[in-house]
Amino acid sequence: MTTWKQALREGAVSGSIAALLSSAWLAWAGHRRGHAAAPVNAVSHWFFGDRALHRDEPSVLYTLGGYLTHHSASIFWGVLHAKLWGVQHKQRLPAIAGAAAASGIACFVDYQLTPKRLTPGFEHRLAKPELANVYVFFAVGLAIGTQLMRRR
Repeated sequence: MTTWKQALREGAVSGSIAALLSSAWLAWAGHRRGHAAAPVNAVSHWFFGDRALHRDEPSVLYTLGGYLTHHSASIFWGVLHAKLWGVQHKQRLPAIAGAAAASGIACFVDYQLTPKRLTPGFEHRLAKPELANVYVFFAVGLAIGTQLMRRR
């Protein structure tokens, strides 16, 4: 059984990698639509309301706020993944399956169980295929982080 200390350490690593990869995708998808910062800015709607959903340009307030919110949520999911998946993730295939499952659960929670005021926000700036890829890159980041921690 994975201890909370181990899960926190692994979740910080895998969640951070997941945040970086999914944020890079968000920026690229936003760039393709003409505003690279817009999907990341939208995440800051947790704090700044609807005006964050319509902010196109990069800013410390919206972009950094959105990224830090996304990064924190990613670490949360990374810790849960590490704790619940536990020792099963030490082999490559179960690690990938666990990361995909965690990402799918995160998506379901984000859009089916979470109040609209606390959804990620980037769904307002992306089409559904782009939105799906956010969670694909998130899963890839979790899997990479899990494998990196496995080697320790």
